[in-house]
Amino acid sequence: MDRRKSIKTLLVGSVAAGTLIEACNTSDKKTGSPAGDTAASTADDPTRMKQEIAYEKQINTTTFFTPQEMATITILGDIIIPRDEVSGSASDAKVPDFIEFIVKDMPEHQIPMRGGLRWLDIQCLKHFEKAFKDCSPQQQIEMVDQIAYPKKAKPEMGAGVAFFTLMRNLTASGFYTTEIGVKDMGYIGNVPNQWNGVPDDVLKQHNLAYTEKELKECISF
Repeated sequence: MDRRKSIKTLLVGSVAAGTLIEACNTSDKKTGSPAGDTAASTADDPTRMKQEIAYEKQINTTTFFTPQEMATITILGDIIIPRDEVSGSASDAKVPDFIEFIVKDMPEHQIPMRGGLRWLDIQCLKHFEKAFKDCSPQQQIEMVDQIAYPKKAKPEMGAGVAFFTLMRNLTASGFYTTEIGVKDMGYIGNVPNQWNGVPDDVLKQHNLAYTEKELKECISF
């Protein structure tokens, strides 16, 4: 599947919109790093409230995911948004750090994420006799394909579908609120423009023309 194109569509749509809004409320807008990785660099930012900075620092003093869980999150994130010729992958944009931050900032995600990660490992142990992170890339994709498409998934895969949907939404939110993700979308924001007036052919169509005074007073680029 064209995962990058699908993720962009998802992000613009209503499914990921709520997650994106929450992510933007806590994300640092500086180069490439999601919220959870930037508390120290924003400590002297005059645009942020002291309470906000203190809260962010407090969150970053604890760790929720285990190293094995983070390894699985990293692999899943890079399956969802892989590195390509346009930009880096989810892990290049530090999306795993973003997800670690979000589950501490929004605790309602903790049980679904941890439960989903365990469900994934149990399924892989049943099918491949090893945890997801230890499976081959082919086996990992085989497992993901069973839960990535809600309409095609088998009923017994419902828990995995719910988990992967959350994982995909968090990955998209983390990636597309970083510099890497913004560049990947091709968004350039407001930029200075140069205008030399109405083109001559358009003026002629309407039997109009600039006066000599107007031409002298205008700056030509």
